[in-house]
Amino acid sequence: MKTLAGKAIIPVTLAVTGFVIVCCLLLYSIIKSDMTGMATLHATSLANVVVKATRYSMLTTDRETLRNIIKDIGEQQDVEHVRIFNKQGVIEFSSDAGEVNRLVDKKTAGCIGCHAGPVPVAKLGAMRQARQFVNGKGREVLAITAPIYNEPECFGASCHFHAPGNKVLGTLDIGLSRKPLRDALATMRGRMVVFTFLILVLTVGGTAALLRRSILTPVRIMTDYCKEMAGGAPDRELPGFEGELEELALSLKTIAGVMKKERKSAPGCADKNGR
Repeated sequence: MKTLAGKAIIPVTLAVTGFVIVCCLLLYSIIKSDMTGMATLHATSLANVVVKATRYSMLTTDRETLRNIIKDIGEQQDVEHVRIFNKQGVIEFSSDAGEVNRLVDKKTAGCIGCHAGPVPVAKLGAMRQARQFVNGKGREVLAITAPIYNEPECFGASCHFHAPGNKVLGTLDIGLSRKPLRDALATMRGRMVVFTFLILVLTVGGTAALLRRSILTPVRIMTDYCKEMAGGAPDRELPGFEGELEELALSLKTIAGVMKKERKSAPGCADKNGR
């Protein structure tokens, strides 16, 4: 920081570095939020597809077919669990046979959204249906709870009767692995680090080169010229510059000319070259 180059380049480097890092962090945060939202919407759509795929089996009370559908879906890649529980919170179908007939705690993350008040909420938005947690296997899971609504086909069917006043018959709970999302975020993070480094190198390097060419080199030339003036009127001429540097160079040339005339006019005086 004692040199002009340091005073000119180091603050610019720090300012550009801070600005780029802050912008990249904000961009990463926004992209992460968007990708998480898209993953949630995808999981919600998948849950709705599963509900529709099992609809006919529910209407016909075909429990064996419904059990096989849940089992097949649970065996798909990145699907951690699939379960259907009734209105009382008892798991009736699950990709894990050991969970069947268990009672779900309504205070857990997937249930509290509907059961927070004295009267359960019938509908939730896609984002409020989602929850993230680490399961018993140590895997990060994005789970969606999709209500199974009571439709006219349900309360009007002779073989599968439900009272029209029951808005929700049960809930589908499907959990997807967050590993694909986590891997995608890690890849994007690495690319943003490389991109940030390249921006810093190009920006700081380009700024330093421009400062050196436009300011630092002309100032150094005029500094050397002033040192020569201190020891005697310099013989060489300053090169041409632009803008304010040109005005400064002309002023130095004028001062050097005046000093040269004064040295010549002074009796018995000679410069260091003997003139």
